[in-house]
Amino acid sequence: MLHRALLGAVAGAAGNLTLEVVTYGAMLLRGRSPSGVPANMAGILADHLGIDPLSSKTTGEQAENRRSAAGALLGYALGVGLGSAYGLVRPVLGGVSTPLAGIAVGLLAMTAADTSYGVTGVSDPTTWSTADWVSDLVPHVVYGLVTVATYESIAQRDPTEPASRHSSFSNLT
Repeated sequence: MLHRALLGAVAGAAGNLTLEVVTYGAMLLRGRSPSGVPANMAGILADHLGIDPLSSKTTGEQAENRRSAAGALLGYALGVGLGSAYGLVRPVLGGVSTPLAGIAVGLLAMTAADTSYGVTGVSDPTTWSTADWVSDLVPHVVYGLVTVATYESIAQRDPTEPASRHSSFSNLT
C-alpha cells in the first residue's frame, strides 16, 4: 500500500510540474501576472495557525515573499498528495480508462483548490469570467491526465504490481 502511495506521489509531482509549465506558458502568451490567490490563501492559513511571519497581517516584502512561497508549496502539497491518493485508490477503480481517470483527478484537484478559496474568502469563484474558468480548468485537467498516465506507466513496469491491473493503460493510446 505504501508502495502505491509513493508511486502516486511521484506521478503527482510529474503532474504538478506539467501544471506549472501550462500555467506559466499561458502567462507568457497572454502577458498576465501570476495569481495572488495562493499567497493570500497561505496568509489566511497562517492567521488561523498563528504563524506570524506568514500572517496576512504581517507587512513588508519579506512577508509577501514568504506568503508567495508558502502558497506555491501548498499547491505542490495538494498535487503530490492527490497523486498519492490516486495510487491508493487505483486498485478499486477497476477498468476505468486512463483518460477518464485523469480528467476526474484533474477536476478533483481543481475542486479542492477552488473550494478552499471560496470557503476562506480568498476568491469568489462565482464571480469568475469564462476566461478565468478556462485558465483554471485547463492546467488542472492536464495535471490529472499527466498524473494518471505517469502512475499507470510506472505501475505497468513495476514487477511488484499484478499484471492484470494495467489493462487500462492501453486505453491511453
